[in-house]
Amino acid sequence: MIAKEKAKRDARLRRHNRVRAKVSGTAEIPRLNVFRSNKGLFIQLIDDVAGKTLASVKDAEVKAAGKTKVDTAKEAGILIAKKALEKKIKKAVFDRGGYQYQGRTQAVADGAREGGLEF
Repeated sequence: MIAKEKAKRDARLRRHNRVRAKVSGTAEIPRLNVFRSNKGLFIQLIDDVAGKTLASVKDAEVKAAGKTKVDTAKEAGILIAKKALEKKIKKAVFDRGGYQYQGRTQAVADGAREGGLEF
């Protein structure tokens, strides 16, 4: 791995650890985690007490031709909210994963709120 890439990844992980020190999920109010990779976007509802993933969505489930990454992220947010409501989860805490709250990360949050999830 190139030194610049490693430094960038390590900086994100440090930011993520700072967020995780303050944010924790339970079965009633799980943590809504966002992970971005070069290939896609992954969203999970996590119960940290039990160490279980309650629901998950990847952007490949909602990808459509002609949509931007931000539009796809918003659709994924709506889908995770729908899955949460099916499991009778109405509230969550948002874990941005060390990413800035803009672009795809913000679109996931907006989509989840639009889908009926509160945080």
